[in-house]
Amino acid sequence: MKLTFLGAAREVTGSCYLVEADGVRFLVDCGLFQGGRETRAKNQRAFPFDPRSLDFVILTHAHIDHSGLLPRLVALGFKGMIHATRATCDLLGVMLPDSAHIQEKEAEYANLDRFRRGIEKGGVPHDVAPLYTVAQAQASLKRLNPVDYDLEIAPHPEVRCSFRDAGHILGSAIVEVWVGEGPRRRKIVFSGDLGQPARPLLRDPTPIADADYLLVESTYGDRDHKSMAATQDELVEAVRDTIERKGGNVVVPAFAVGRTQDMLYLLADLSRRGRLPKLSVFVDSPMATAATEITYRHMALLDDETHQLMGRQGGAQYFRKLDFVEDVEESKALDRIKGGAVIISASGMCEAGRIKFHLRANLPRRESTVLITGFQAAGTLGRRLVDGARRVRLLGEDIPVRADLYTLGGLSAHADRSALLAWLGHFRNAPRRVFVVHGEEAVADGFAATLRQRFGWDTQAPAPGQAVVLD
Repeated sequence: MKLTFLGAAREVTGSCYLVEADGVRFLVDCGLFQGGRETRAKNQRAFPFDPRSLDFVILTHAHIDHSGLLPRLVALGFKGMIHATRATCDLLGVMLPDSAHIQEKEAEYANLDRFRRGIEKGGVPHDVAPLYTVAQAQASLKRLNPVDYDLEIAPHPEVRCSFRDAGHILGSAIVEVWVGEGPRRRKIVFSGDLGQPARPLLRDPTPIADADYLLVESTYGDRDHKSMAATQDELVEAVRDTIERKGGNVVVPAFAVGRTQDMLYLLADLSRRGRLPKLSVFVDSPMATAATEITYRHMALLDDETHQLMGRQGGAQYFRKLDFVEDVEESKALDRIKGGAVIISASGMCEAGRIKFHLRANLPRRESTVLITGFQAAGTLGRRLVDGARRVRLLGEDIPVRADLYTLGGLSAHADRSALLAWLGHFRNAPRRVFVVHGEEAVADGFAATLRQRFGWDTQAPAPGQAVVLD
């Protein structure tokens, strides 16, 4: 059996793993690389194999860095099924067409820019094609096979798999895969992205007891998050300082799936407890609106505290105003609000979508605040802001950064170092080999060293494109 690490190897985006054994070939995850301009080329050449040769795909969850190349895979000839949890399939119905729309718009902007520059230089620029189209995204959705948690399925005569709740986002899964039969049978566990225990909304990650081979994420393998209590204190301070003292707006770049719903829960809870006033909150992301509706359709997957707080009204009674913005003109109107608004908008790393316009309007204003609520990959606009950039290039303009910046580490949907180690501690026996993935190079290497030292496991952080033969 051979395992090839096509993405999320010594980096955080582009999750994609190719498994090849006697008579079967499949992918686990098929994610988009995200970051700087160089990721476009990486996404264009992401498949060093013929997609027509794959038997099926297993998907751990709906985040675009795990699912966002599925439309391209299908467009290039993949004819098999894509197996994922029911909630993941529902989310993909929103997220993949939205991703395709962004691809089309970015190609449109690039072509306009190239045309202008070509005219200026007397040349004839060539058109930039989108990575995939909305129609291709819709076609990929027809290949989805929704699966319940904890149900064993057989996507191929040589393969069995089960999806366990990973507690990361709605529908996220740890995938247990058994390849082969009899003495040749081997079990591979793909952690996917593991959630942080005792967080709002979701249940804790499911413990796993055994594996022959293990792939474990390491996004925060080098540090622990702030406690939820400290995070709530900082959120209260940021909101009160901005809205009550400075009279500005709070702009929250938030992943449409997971983080937006977390923020709504926390703001409602803090208002219910009297720690925040009732706020005017605008969720400006059609995808986040749809994801919130999907979340409420899957209430059975949420934890008890969420049921008690949100109820049938979604916590609306704890807000002065809760407005899910759909119309583009309504979105533009938000940038004319000078103070008192909490604007939650995608994308979470500030790379695409409506958040760019709200940042352009609020970054130059000292009275406003930007709340960073999740991991910012290297090369992204969000990462540049976190790293202290005083000016950023945004929508073709040079924008000064005068707004306050808060980073709420305790809201991460990823398990921190202690939580990862606690989850790994449930294994009764040492896996034959462990592969640390989905972490920046220094973090992945360091976490691999920790596992070797603490557990005595045969552990490595594979390089991009590396293939290993499994016994």
